[in-house]
Amino acid sequence: MFRIKSLIACIGLLSFTGVVSAQAPQPAPDVVLRGTLTGADHQTWRLVPFDVPEGTTRITVEFDYTTRDARTTIDLGVLGPDGFRGQDGFRGWSGGNKRRFTISASDATPSYLPGAIRAGQWNLLLGVPNIRRETKAEFTATVRFENGASEAATEPPLRAEAGWYRGDLHMHTAHSDGSCQSQRGQRVPCPLFLTAKTASERGLDFIAITDHNTISHASAMRELQPFYDNLLLIPGREITTFQGHANLFGSVGLLDFTLGSAGMPDWSALLGQVERTGGVLSVNHPIRPSGEQCMGCGWTPHGGVDFARMQAVEVVNGFDADTPYSGIGFWEQLLNRGYRLTAIGGSDNHDALRPAVDVSQLRAANDANSPSPETLTKLQRASGAIGAPTTVIYADALSRSSIVAGIRRGRVFIDTAGTRDRALDLTATAGEKSANMGDALVAAPGVHVRFEGLVTAVPGGEIEVILDGQHAPLLEAPRIDSDSQRFAFEWSADGKPHWLRLNVRDASGHLALIGNPIYLQPR
Repeated sequence: MFRIKSLIACIGLLSFTGVVSAQAPQPAPDVVLRGTLTGADHQTWRLVPFDVPEGTTRITVEFDYTTRDARTTIDLGVLGPDGFRGQDGFRGWSGGNKRRFTISASDATPSYLPGAIRAGQWNLLLGVPNIRRETKAEFTATVRFENGASEAATEPPLRAEAGWYRGDLHMHTAHSDGSCQSQRGQRVPCPLFLTAKTASERGLDFIAITDHNTISHASAMRELQPFYDNLLLIPGREITTFQGHANLFGSVGLLDFTLGSAGMPDWSALLGQVERTGGVLSVNHPIRPSGEQCMGCGWTPHGGVDFARMQAVEVVNGFDADTPYSGIGFWEQLLNRGYRLTAIGGSDNHDALRPAVDVSQLRAANDANSPSPETLTKLQRASGAIGAPTTVIYADALSRSSIVAGIRRGRVFIDTAGTRDRALDLTATAGEKSANMGDALVAAPGVHVRFEGLVTAVPGGEIEVILDGQHAPLLEAPRIDSDSQRFAFEWSADGKPHWLRLNVRDASGHLALIGNPIYLQPR
């Protein structure tokens, strides 16, 4: 344990007041540290102790002080319980360049060191390069403790307004098996910054880095985020097992992925662990063949899986829409069994420099669901460009928590070609009640439900109404004749539960947009 008293001779201890915030519920109380510096503190070091409770997995500190206009400068760092004298001691120093930092086992703000959070007495380390003789400066340090259920960490949004946000939810970097050509033309692990750079250039609002079974990329993303202030960087991971793959979003908590081992015998045990992280789980590319070429890529769980404990299915991976490898059929079977899972898509990018391609140039007209072997080969070789497909999510803000909540909520559509402008929306109304994609609407038997929608940037295409997995001829004029087209149709409730969603096909008959369901309940 770091002993303050033994260091008083060389480092003065600054008096402070500790205040527990009134916010509730919290996994642990927030602590507010306040203190005063005077001219006597010029070019001295000060310790500000605070106690970290058991179970803490993340510490976030926000620090500010007065009299900056009088050229006061206070530098900032942090020491763990061992101070400078042990392994669990020095945890970082940002000087005067950051007012906020966070530390956890998985990631930390640049200038700080990730690592396990040990309970005990920690210290802010303040350096005072300058404070004028007559100046009195007040400082405030707010310390927030989080536990494993909130490992995503609260971050300020890049944009505070609600709206549709476009992103890619499946990509890999040098932190797993992402690779690209080096400056000398050699195949090397591809640095994460190239993924962010390409995604930004392609107009995306957010990306999720989902390297295999690791969270080492979280710190690298935290370093890049201030620069990419138009592109939200969401750390995720692809849980890669011998029985299938799944993406976890919204958590960087530690996770045992050794499915089939004594410690993690089945999916029920793994799902229990995932639930404790508070994240969102998506089944990845469920129809992929699983064998020596890609062990575990297909969904082949041993024993039963409770899909009610999952939140999403990756129904489009790369360019596999309208191919036998699409996950749409798998997803719709789960919907028919009563599970409410959000359909999403992801490029599964493994090379940030892979060029974007026009998928329509790879396919023959009207070969939906039955492409030739030659076309399948072309699609496979061209797949994986960042942003294709694009998952478009209606979220309350452009922030990690809002995007993850948007996946859970299900007001989501997939742009299979990864364009920048195609859009789809659908609402349902019964009396005074209404619902968006992902919502449930109660409609008693005989009630007429009115559906209204909007399709953008698919001229010459066609709208398909899908009811319980089957085409339903509810739309009298399914053809899209304008760049932005509104449409409406009605359906009569029959007292049974149903789900209804939309596909939009382009002028060549290929899937362009995939909508999520509205769930129709008799009570």
